[in-house]
Amino acid sequence: MLTSFSEFKYYQSFRVPVESCDDVQFLVEYENEHGKFSFVEKTKLMDVSMSGLGFVTTFPMPVGTILRCSLQFKRLRFDFGASIVRVFKETSKAGEEQDGEPMNYGAEMDAEDHGNMKRFIEQYIQSLPPERLKESLTKLALTQSYASEKEGFEMFSLLLSLFKDITQFGNKEKFVESLLEEIVRILNGQRASIFLINTETNELEAVAALGIDKELLKFDYRKGIAGSVFTTGVSLNIDTKTDKVRFSEEMDQVTGFDTRSIICSPITNREDKIIGVIEILNKRNEDRFTVEDEKTMKVLGLILSSVFHQYNPLSEKTLIRRFSTPYDREFAWIGRSPQTSEIRKSIVRLKDIDSPMLVMGEVGVGKKLFAHIVHNEGKRGLAPFATISCKGVDEASLQTALFGSETQKSKFEECINGTICIDEIGFMPLAMQIKLCNVLKERRIPGSNISLDVRTIFTSSRNLKAMVEEEGSFNPDFLSYMSASEVNIEPLRKRSQDIDDLLTFNLKRECRKQGLLLKEFSESVKDQLRSYGWPQNVSELEKAVEKSVLYNPKAHVITDLGSKAAPIVDITKTSNCMLEGIPHADDFHIPLKDRVALVEREMIIAEIKRHRGNKSKAATTMGISREALRKKMLMSDDIVDGLKNPAAAAKTADNVIALPVKIEKDDSEAA
Repeated sequence: MLTSFSEFKYYQSFRVPVESCDDVQFLVEYENEHGKFSFVEKTKLMDVSMSGLGFVTTFPMPVGTILRCSLQFKRLRFDFGASIVRVFKETSKAGEEQDGEPMNYGAEMDAEDHGNMKRFIEQYIQSLPPERLKESLTKLALTQSYASEKEGFEMFSLLLSLFKDITQFGNKEKFVESLLEEIVRILNGQRASIFLINTETNELEAVAALGIDKELLKFDYRKGIAGSVFTTGVSLNIDTKTDKVRFSEEMDQVTGFDTRSIICSPITNREDKIIGVIEILNKRNEDRFTVEDEKTMKVLGLILSSVFHQYNPLSEKTLIRRFSTPYDREFAWIGRSPQTSEIRKSIVRLKDIDSPMLVMGEVGVGKKLFAHIVHNEGKRGLAPFATISCKGVDEASLQTALFGSETQKSKFEECINGTICIDEIGFMPLAMQIKLCNVLKERRIPGSNISLDVRTIFTSSRNLKAMVEEEGSFNPDFLSYMSASEVNIEPLRKRSQDIDDLLTFNLKRECRKQGLLLKEFSESVKDQLRSYGWPQNVSELEKAVEKSVLYNPKAHVITDLGSKAAPIVDITKTSNCMLEGIPHADDFHIPLKDRVALVEREMIIAEIKRHRGNKSKAATTMGISREALRKKMLMSDDIVDGLKNPAAAAKTADNVIALPVKIEKDDSEAA
């Protein structure tokens, strides 16, 4: 079995055979245990390549021996350094060992000498007779060459996976156990285990183990070094004395072993999904595994990946995204837009940190869902998760949820080691914001001795910075605390590529919930839903799908969006980000002039708030007179009153119509 990448490179390279009649002079010196070089007698050069050479001698030398070599052919002579990467016994044609036990050595040259070797091979090949050239060319054409190291590793892994058949093992289990013994020998370890994921239990389970009962080795896929390698795909080389590993201590109590060092690499299947890990423990006579061991582990991981290439454990219950279809998961972020891809990257980047997080976005975009996914996939995923809503809740109930009472624990105490999502933090009273900020900073609730080891995720559909700077209704210290990491989720209208996936996901889930056969939307309905603005975002889409299933219990294909009396969505409305929150501004039944006046009204009110109620300053900032501001407000107030009371508005229609004309005149005079 090959033991290093250097050996593999030597073994797969094309080598030009050298014959004794070619008059090539070859001399070798080796570095002894005292660091001095000694001459090696009776060496015979067998072949050369761009990166190394092969030679035979009876003098014994181990792999890794440093060499100084000299090559001379005609007038070309050069010296170079090399190291032995391959040793095997020379055998006769009959398959018996020759007298004197000559050894065949493969040596890899130092990289800086490759240029000299290139010139040597060019001159050497030009001197060969036609028959030898033909033979060499045939071998070169039939030799499998690789465009990259990665491709070479893949071929290497595939070939070694056939070791099962070559050695006549009857089943995969015996082959894996034998391979594990070879791995421990190569890396000079004490124990080894191969873990695969069980998606039904969400655990990593040992399928082979050396030096321990594999039935003892099963644990949550997010725990320990193996869990970290499985979830991140990054190999680890750990010294438990230097790098504190609490989970290793827990496992040692279960197994009765003392873990000193760990090296662990991922195993993937043919779909490039990480399906497990290989873990070697306790490097013999050393504190930790070496860099060379890390390189070897990468190759071994590829070998095992070829062994388990068909392993694809799909499950409806699993918490692991890559092993369940998204339609069967309770918490899934659906879509394939660039914005959704960024959201998924944010989940991976932020799931394992402990600092607070602020999730911003409009109503219904999925802020609480994002928080739940971050919790589930992070290191706190096994601990409790709770949501505290600040919107539509009376102050007393919110006070109890946050800080507890004489008869009830706070949510923070119930979720120790877990995650708390505080939803719509912008609706929390200012005094309570200050109190909560102090509690989170001190990590202790007044009157309690329990330290708060809880991660907090805050969500808000309000502009908190504007609430701090313009309205003074939000505490700036609290905003600074919760913004340690900040995520902004785009509204659904800006990620329209997700609409089809969300419709399919929610339609399948709703049909299953109602016990109906799977339905689908017609293309005309899909086109209407794609063009809709979704002012309430994903939450509105979910309700629309629910209505469509309830309104069409027998139809396999849903072909309309309901009647005017009971519409699934109101297609006459749009969702313009500038109009959201402005009463009647997105109602297309109102004349354009009135809608413009309503938008203008909101802008004036915002400017007045920014100047703390000073209308003169607000008017100056907007470039109009104080009187023009007053008249604009009067006009828009009349429009609002008319929309609220249409009957009264009809009696004064003449005044309502005449008023804008007069306002325009005043504005022009003021200008």
